[in-house]
Amino acid sequence: MVDPAPIRIVELPDAAATRAFAAKLAPLARPGDALTLSGDLGMGKTEFARGFVRARAGRDIEVPSPTFTLVQTYDLPGGEIWHFDLYRLADPEEIWELGWEAAREGAIALIEWPERLGPHLPADRLAIGLAPGAGETARIATLSGAAAWARRLEAADAP
Repeated sequence: MVDPAPIRIVELPDAAATRAFAAKLAPLARPGDALTLSGDLGMGKTEFARGFVRARAGRDIEVPSPTFTLVQTYDLPGGEIWHFDLYRLADPEEIWELGWEAAREGAIALIEWPERLGPHLPADRLAIGLAPGAGETARIATLSGAAAWARRLEAADAP
């Protein structure tokens, strides 16, 4: 999986900073958008999703990891969010059994382990790569995406 050129790099000192970063990006997402979350185990992909979903909900709701269910959906006032964890996906074609078409048509899709999508990986995604930072809990977030995402981030003066 090759992501487009980086458009932003953000230092995140801890999990709270990761959730806060996600909350700043949440208002920029629109139905039909896909945000992919890449990184090794423990890099904060689910923490990012929690911050994003809670910001869109406008309150502190439960946001469990979909590691075993593969997908969690949230019907929120601003539109649906589908949170996919594809770590256990054996074949990219299995995505159709999880409601992929519905998620892509009218919801915001948060996708952990996006490389498992193979040919179904959306080209117009905002790719967020999470890697170790300078400290035990620190992370570096690298945002890559289509020109439309670069314009949204710039217009919102987002991180």
